[in-house]
Amino acid sequence: QVVGRCVAAAGYSVGEFAALVFAGALDFAEALHAVKVRAEAMQKAAEAVPSGMLSVIGRRQANYKFACLEARKHCESLGIENPVCTVSNYLFPDSRVIAGHSQALEFLQENAQKYYFTRTKMLPVSGAFHTRLMEPAVEPLAEVLKSIKIQKPLICVYSNVDGKKYMHSNHIRKLLVKQVVSPVLWEQTMHSVYERKQGTDFPYTYEVGPGNQLGVILRKCNLKAWKQYKHVDALEDKEVAET
Repeated sequence: QVVGRCVAAAGYSVGEFAALVFAGALDFAEALHAVKVRAEAMQKAAEAVPSGMLSVIGRRQANYKFACLEARKHCESLGIENPVCTVSNYLFPDSRVIAGHSQALEFLQENAQKYYFTRTKMLPVSGAFHTRLMEPAVEPLAEVLKSIKIQKPLICVYSNVDGKKYMHSNHIRKLLVKQVVSPVLWEQTMHSVYERKQGTDFPYTYEVGPGNQLGVILRKCNLKAWKQYKHVDALEDKEVAET
């Protein structure tokens, strides 16, 4: 039994729903419905304001908070009230995603050298996910989660919001909603998942789904844990089963 041998699960952003289904906390069909509501609400929020997400690799001396502060001041000088520019995803040491108003992200790209950013790349997304610009999506997701039965997970599932284990069903409801407007603490989550006494073996890690981006991040966060990593493409396995 796979779940019986598993020590922990985590999912990146919307992947948290998959991790919770795997851990027996959510029913698959109900989780799928919640994900649909979440996606539609976030898309609607994204369409309200020109915004986006910027992937940044920085040198050790990069100060992301200061860069975001200056980008917000730039937006204010353009007449944008209450601008948003903040770290929305912590990926691995020296790698962040910054999200907010489009003008703020353009400012950061133009001034990358000043802030010790070695690489900046706009992500192909329609909005500033995991920032307060997503606040209109909070209520629709909260409502749908109220109508769904949530059980205590059978194994430890770690939250993006604080990098800690989910405790009970109400905790899951609360943090899944909060996650929409909070940064994804993936680097911190990786440290929590793989924290163990010196000399203790690392578990096997399986990344399930398309792409191996989380494996790339794991290698940067914890090389020893990554040596026990494997990627499982669920779509490929389904095709093999059908042929």
